[in-house]
Amino acid sequence: MTAGAGSSELTWAQLRDLNCSELEGAADGWGKASNRADAGRDRIEKQLLNGLRETQQGAAADAAVGRLRQLSRNLQYVYTECGLVRTTLNSLAHEMKAQQRVLREALEDAQALRFTVHADGSVTYPEAGEGLVDGRPLAGGTASAKGAPGLLPPSGLVAPNPNTAKAQDIADRVAKAVRAAAEVDWRFARILRKLKAEEGLKAPDRTWTDAAGDAAVVRDVAGGYLRSRIPYDASPAARREWWAGLTDEQREEYLAVYPDQIGNLDGIPALVRDTANRDNPQLLIGKLEGQDGERAETQLAGLREIDRQLQAGRQPPMYLLGIGDEGNGRAIVSYGNPDTARNVSAYVPGLNTSLDADFAKNDLKRALDTAKGVSKYDHSNASIVWLGYDAPQSPDGLGSLDVMGNEKAVKGGSSFHQFMGGLSATNENDDPHITAIGHSYGSRTVGAATQHGGGIPGVDDIVLVGSPGVGVDRAEDLGVGREHVFVGAAENDVVTKLPSKQQSAVGVGVLAATGPVGAHLLGGMADQDDDDVWFGRDPASSAFGARRFPVNEGPRVIGSDGVSIDAHSQYFDPKRDAMSADSIALIAAGRADKVKTEESR
Repeated sequence: MTAGAGSSELTWAQLRDLNCSELEGAADGWGKASNRADAGRDRIEKQLLNGLRETQQGAAADAAVGRLRQLSRNLQYVYTECGLVRTTLNSLAHEMKAQQRVLREALEDAQALRFTVHADGSVTYPEAGEGLVDGRPLAGGTASAKGAPGLLPPSGLVAPNPNTAKAQDIADRVAKAVRAAAEVDWRFARILRKLKAEEGLKAPDRTWTDAAGDAAVVRDVAGGYLRSRIPYDASPAARREWWAGLTDEQREEYLAVYPDQIGNLDGIPALVRDTANRDNPQLLIGKLEGQDGERAETQLAGLREIDRQLQAGRQPPMYLLGIGDEGNGRAIVSYGNPDTARNVSAYVPGLNTSLDADFAKNDLKRALDTAKGVSKYDHSNASIVWLGYDAPQSPDGLGSLDVMGNEKAVKGGSSFHQFMGGLSATNENDDPHITAIGHSYGSRTVGAATQHGGGIPGVDDIVLVGSPGVGVDRAEDLGVGREHVFVGAAENDVVTKLPSKQQSAVGVGVLAATGPVGAHLLGGMADQDDDDVWFGRDPASSAFGARRFPVNEGPRVIGSDGVSIDAHSQYFDPKRDAMSADSIALIAAGRADKVKTEESR
């Protein structure tokens, strides 16, 4: 077909006779090419590279690894682009079938009424009815979508032929179907002409920028064909069932065209999310490389570091359960498969966390340290770091009023609740042990997640470290029972001693003006009993009622080297705070009965 944008060379007969199965057959061919590229990439990543690392060393081995990595990237690009062509052709067939249905129904109506549809789309109808004056049948005629059906008599004494309006409707429907099909043809032809690779044997970085644009274009045209069917408003369990009910071809298309949607959809199996998201860092890098500004530069650094670690093939294996550039960035990484693990923990970071190099190095390490710690007690475990919300950002540490509000925690808590529901729905064990861990403002986010009906889905234990409060005043209000709430609060962690809103109206001003040191001093003076912090009752206090485990007191706030808030960031590190890291690992391993406790504040 060669329809133009402004006019249609397509006839209704051509639209009627169009064999959409040929388009779908071509789509299947591109799908097979995409699958072969994916299989080749998988073999390189899981067999060839691992074999080289285990058996070979030296410059030659390093060179071979580099070439294999480039080949893997090339195959990844082939997989992506062939998948886009497949979905474009299937979308074209889908939209053409819709217009064929409109045309077919109009032609069937014409046949039933014994009307004649001409090659130009006009419709001839027979005489019918009777004149009011002489009683004779009224003359037939021809209706055209471009012209009027005929002039009415000057007086109302003659009734119109009842076939006139019917013929006009049929002519209009035929013309509308042909015009719509011509527009579809023109639109898809433009897209298919764009889906081509550069010449040569290497897919350079700029190619991924083009691929990101290609994916965006195909997503736009595939909206009715694919996107409208994604169950965004369904429960995680219903999404799992939706995915299980798709054909292999349908799943392949969603992974090719909507990897960002499927990879970030709670309730989709972890292996599928990881497969979808493995392409997303490169697509996001390609997208952000075309943008200016600090935000794009910051997120690029985080994405590149995450991608580097994914390619490194470390143990335990990494699963990328979410990635995105919205807001301050999104990233969900699991060490171990959360669908097969008996023990699953999910850690929510807090203040100043965003998709940047620091997150990719340090927050991921906290989850990795936890996974390694749990493995000492049970090898069947998965440790997750969840950056699925916009944590408050404060360039000067704790001096921003943004950290004072509940809004980000409440919104993030809703997202975390949904994510944990997905973990609960896809885990294959009969009764997995699941732990929610909140650090700093992340503990407030975890607290908000517990306030949804029934608490956090599937969660057995909750760990709060470096907490400024969780929004409730009693451990039993978190939905798991007070004996399953654990708290770590370093003596020199300023965040755990922020003043409460009720203690002093100047608390906000002191924090904003003097930062962590002023907050620390004000909290100590105004609350002698140490049972109130900014977001309610201090989780480490006896009044709160949680189980407090011992931690290293951490560096002093004011020491010989100046001001330090390092005590706030060492809870997960086995080198800096072995007691705390081991306690977190025991709890996450379902061995909380082995955790030592200390007196509350």
